[in-house]
Amino acid sequence: MRKFILTLLALTFSMSIFAHGPTPQKVQESITVSVTPAKAWSTVKDFSSFKKIMKIRSFDDEIMKIKYEMLKKDGPFSDYNAYIIVKKGANDNESVIQWTARFYRIYKLNPPIPEGQDDATAKAAVKKIVESGLANLKKSLASK
Repeated sequence: MRKFILTLLALTFSMSIFAHGPTPQKVQESITVSVTPAKAWSTVKDFSSFKKIMKIRSFDDEIMKIKYEMLKKDGPFSDYNAYIIVKKGANDNESVIQWTARFYRIYKLNPPIPEGQDDATAKAAVKKIVESGLANLKKSLASK
């Protein structure tokens, strides 16, 4: 009887490990640009072209940080929240722009996870958004 109870407890505990649903994912990338932090920040703050897909949660001019969430729901991820921060680089005419995104895969239930709705797919899609966003910022700042 004791072995049966121990086996039952072990099975119950091992099954609870898989019962938590998806884990939060994170993508963080940064670029260095040859402009002052003030100039980089003014470009980052101009999110007018993204109003249809993003909701700005906060601006902090003092620490040069913007927080936003993505409202458009057509990717393999959900609950996307991110922030972009501008920091001084190695000298006064250099800035580091860091973009950090947190999100979940689109499939909220436990395994088996349908193809294309897993963590890796979600992470790859968000990484593409972040990398292309940083590349566009760098291009925009280079032309100013």
